[in-house]
This record gives sequence, structure tokens and C-alpha cells, in this order.
Amino acid sequence: MKVTGNQSVKIIPLGGLEQIGMNITAFEYEDSIIVVDCGLAFPDDEMLGIDLVIPDITYLKENASKVKGLVITHGHEDHIGAIPYALKELNMPIYATKLTMGLIENKLKEHNLLRTTRRKVIKHGQSINLGRFRIEFIKTNHSISDAAALAIYTPAGIIVHTGDFKIDYTPVFGDAIDLGRFAELGKKGVLALMCESTNVEREGYTPSERTVGRTLRHLFDENKDHRIIVATFASNVDRVQQIIDCAYSCGKKVVIEGRSMVSTISTAAELGYIKIPDNTLIDIEQMKNYVDEQLVLITTGSQGETMAALSRMAASTHRKVSIKPGDVIIFSSHPIPGNEKAVSKVMNELAKKGASVIFQDTHVSGHACQEEIKLIYTLTKPQYAIPVHGEYRHLKRHKDLAIEMGIPKENVMILQSGDVLTISKEQAKVTGHVPAQGILVDGLGVGDVGNIVLRDRQHLSQNGLFIVVVTLDRYNGVLLAGPDIVSRGFVYVRESEKLMEEAKSVVTNTLEHCNSKKITDWGRIKGAIRDDLGDYIWKKMKRSPMILPIIMEV
Repeated sequence: MKVTGNQSVKIIPLGGLEQIGMNITAFEYEDSIIVVDCGLAFPDDEMLGIDLVIPDITYLKENASKVKGLVITHGHEDHIGAIPYALKELNMPIYATKLTMGLIENKLKEHNLLRTTRRKVIKHGQSINLGRFRIEFIKTNHSISDAAALAIYTPAGIIVHTGDFKIDYTPVFGDAIDLGRFAELGKKGVLALMCESTNVEREGYTPSERTVGRTLRHLFDENKDHRIIVATFASNVDRVQQIIDCAYSCGKKVVIEGRSMVSTISTAAELGYIKIPDNTLIDIEQMKNYVDEQLVLITTGSQGETMAALSRMAASTHRKVSIKPGDVIIFSSHPIPGNEKAVSKVMNELAKKGASVIFQDTHVSGHACQEEIKLIYTLTKPQYAIPVHGEYRHLKRHKDLAIEMGIPKENVMILQSGDVLTISKEQAKVTGHVPAQGILVDGLGVGDVGNIVLRDRQHLSQNGLFIVVVTLDRYNGVLLAGPDIVSRGFVYVRESEKLMEEAKSVVTNTLEHCNSKKITDWGRIKGAIRDDLGDYIWKKMKRSPMILPIIMEV
């Protein structure tokens, strides 16, 4: 694709900046838009009752005729989790590598979208043409197999998007990252590098996945006489492979437990990304035919998630597995920021049951540290740097690193989700903003819970609820029945009868006052009840519950 004149292309991140998760970026040139990744984010602590957060694709829907396809870098939830939700709004073909596509198809089946969605599996090194863009898939390493970086050829120049990556010279499965291709692109001239920032604060290199294998082998040898339970991410297929290899070499049988673990491993095995020796895998129902020291369980729940298999074992609510003294439990992952308390709680529960818990040196990251990021800059020599995939502090540190690598300060662009970056050989600047708030999913409701509902939930969770029911005469506004007060999450009513009686008399006085002033508008009466009762409770208790007056007329 030739670069002619002063062509400019738009880069529009719709999620994934200033947060970890919900990665999705649109690239636009004239009548063509391509979308890279479409992930979800997990809710913050303040998002009470919310299951997950998905990107706002309003901009893509408004420009549906321009959208040529969805290109996916790898199969993690923060890159593929929102695909079914997006496809219900906007039908677009999907392009991904083999394992990534297998995991996406599992999701599409669940949402009955498999038949209606066009899909194409792409090999590393292959290119596809979508509208005015050509996209080349480049082999990289990550904590899930089949990850790809993208070289996006645009009329303004080549944009390299690393996806999530690390440089692993000795991967467990498949080839090492194709550094030669990054170097060739650097020789051609790279307009912009969009490089991930997750581990940019860490110096040095991320160790190879094989180093975990050595630690695990050592732990398995030490604990031949114990039942071993290993908790890890379902998507880390190479880690599961190493655990199975260790179990096989010790003559142990393997049970895979946890819904996402079973589904991911069966997909990976079908597609040939994991090799399981014959007669090694057994069903959870067959565990009773073996003594404990013959068994290894690979399970979900390494992040302390309440409903995951390991958490249920720790809480004694798992139907098939009870933790016994002597069990050895290996956490083969780091807590994601924010999950530390939950993980610690599960570890304590397991220790109380007499199990030994191991978490030292049993995990390596799937993300590049500083020296690996520097290598990618050295090879690609980009004109502009656009740090992606990280909270603000990661993006800021990445900016400093890019400047150290010789990128002019004004050519390093820290963006926010929703920014429209217009970029050409001559200049790059933010020229607009599109909606990119994130949409909340609660049960089957998508987007029906917004900030106001969340604020109410927080208010209720912190201060409780006071419902005041009164019955008024339709003609003269005289109080006929009540006030009755129902309280939830505020005080224990039976022990606070005096408070309740006083609250009732406050409401009665308010109603008499409204009646004497000939106030008949329900809105004003409710407002007066809220104000007077709120003042009384605050003076009495220094609390402000949510007050809901209900008026009935007879």
C-alpha cells in the first residue's frame, strides 16, 4: 500500500486505556474502519451487583457501513470477552489465529451466534485486506498460545500494534516471537508503535515460561506422597501442559475442574495446542478409585473468585472435592491488582483445613518488562509512540521509556479511551472525542444500570432504607392511616421502638403542617417528609438512610 502525499488516518481507542481490560481500538481511513480486539473488564468494588463491563460501540454502530471487520490479537477475556455483545449490535466478520478462534467460537455457541457470524482463521505471517487497510499477523509469545502482533498497513504509513506480548526464546509450545519481522518493518519505516504497558514499571526481562516448569517439577518431586491441587488461569494452556507433564512423570492421574478450565483445555486439546498422554486424564467422578497421592487437580480460582472451584473447596461447598490435611495447594498465578484480599482469604481457609499452600516462584508474567519493550522500539524505530494497555501510571512510565529510546517528547501520545487521534507523517493530534464510557452488564440486562442506579445501590449498601407509608383522604388531605415505617439495613427495629415512634410523630407533624398550608401536591408532600425525617434521623443517629415515602389516597 503506497503512502502518497499527506494522508492521515484516525486511531480511536474505545477502551483499554487508563484501565487494565476492555481492550478495543478502531482504525479509520475514509470509508474503512477496522476494529482490533473487543474485550470486557471486570467490575470495580464500587460497581455493586455488576457482572462485567463491556465497551460502548456507539461510534461503530453510527458508522456501521464503514466497519470492515474485527481483528483479534489473542484469546484472553480482556480482548475477546465482549465479542458476543458487540455482534448483537453490529454484525462484522472476525479474523483470528486458530486457538483464539476456537475460544471465540465457544462464546458464540453460548450466545447462539455461531451460524450468523463470518469467521476466518489466519496463520502467523499471513495478511488480509479489509477496505483500505492491510493487516499482517506477526508471531509473538504471551501467557496464552497463538498470540499475534499486527502490522496495519494504512495510506498514512505502517502502524504496529504489539497486542499483549513477552519475548520468550524458549516457549513451551510453538516458535519464539518473530523478532526478524519487527526488524524488517523497522527498515520499511514504522509510522506508529502501539505497544502494551502492563509491566513497563518492571526492570529487566520477563523470565521464560519454562522456568515455572522447573519449579513445578521440583515441587512435584518433593510431594510425591501427597495429593496436589494447582490453581492457575484457564487460558494459560502452556502452564497446564507443564503441570500435566509433571504429573505424568510422577505417575499421577490428572483431574481438570472448573467450567472455564474444562472448556478451554478441551478446545486446546482438540486443536492440538496441548498434548495429554494417554490414560493420564480422569473424570472427577473417578477420583474415588484412586488414593490421594495418585491425584493432581488442575483448577480455576487462583484469583479468589467466590464461585470458582478452589474457593468452593476452601469454603467446603464443593460437591466433589474436600480439602484434607496433607493436601499441597500450588497457586500458579499472581493476584491481579485488587484481588489480593480475596486470594489471601482463600489461602487462609485452605491453611485452616491443614493444607500446605505454595505460591513462591510458581508463576511468570505473560507481559514484557522494560528491556523487552526497549528491544521492540529498537527494532521498529517508530516515528510516533502510542502506549496502550495500562492504567495512567503505566502509560506515563511508558512515555518516559519511549523518550529514553529517542522518540521526541511531542511524538509520544498518551490517549484516553474515546480520543480520536488523527495521525500522518507530518503530525499527530487529538481532533475529537467519541463515547467510550463502558456499559454495565447485570444479569441479562445490558446497559440498563447506569450511574444513578449504582449511586442508589451504594447509598443503600452504606446507609440502609427507610420506607414511610401513609394513607390520606383524597378530598381534604387528612391522615387516615399510618404512618407505617419499614426499615431495612438501618437499625434492628425491635430494639429501636422509641426511635420508630418518634419518627412516626415527625411524619405526622409534617403531614399536619402540609395540610394546614393547603399543600396537596404529592411531590411536595414527599419532599417535606424526606427533609423532616432526614433531619431528625441525622440529629439522632448521625446517619442518612435512603427515605422512600409512599402515599396512598382513599
